[in-house]
Amino acid sequence: MQTPISIQDKKGFLQWFLNHYQLKKRESVWILNYLVNHDEILANVHFVREAKFCPRGIIMTSHCSEETPFRFYKNQLVTTDAEKSFHDIRLNHNEPLYLQLNFKKSYQNAAYVAVLEENPYIPDEYFITEKDQQIAEDLLERSIYTFKRSYLTQEIDLALDKMDQKRFLDLSNELKKLEDSFSKNQPLQEQ
Repeated sequence: MQTPISIQDKKGFLQWFLNHYQLKKRESVWILNYLVNHDEILANVHFVREAKFCPRGIIMTSHCSEETPFRFYKNQLVTTDAEKSFHDIRLNHNEPLYLQLNFKKSYQNAAYVAVLEENPYIPDEYFITEKDQQIAEDLLERSIYTFKRSYLTQEIDLALDKMDQKRFLDLSNELKKLEDSFSKNQPLQEQ
């Protein structure tokens, strides 16, 4: 379990951030300054990745980043109106607020990483890429093939031991079909 980030650490980071980055929306600066000056609200602020999955999240972006300038998420609603989000922050100061800041090389920035917390709302499958899924499917297919091939070769050996020619031929044909099917479905191996 992650240790909670202190109000002082959050405040120090936000002050540093405001001194080093210019945000795309001026209202974002007002909101961050408001947070810095209100410890009660800052206690409920959590810096996370992918704030869009949170029940109440804000994404703010600096000029040095390509992402959208501002987004406020509350349950299933999304707005780009910073004033509405500011009023929500003021009125619901005891609710958790998840904040994502987009700026150049943000995830390599030690000051930001020091205040980042794990986002408990990111779906498990979110970070699985198509390539990861294909690798998993290939591994599963290879495992099933290996298991079936091992089983068939053991059964063929038993048929030979028992001199059961019909069973031997049936199992040999089944093994041949399995190997042909597997080799046909495999991508060409890189040399």
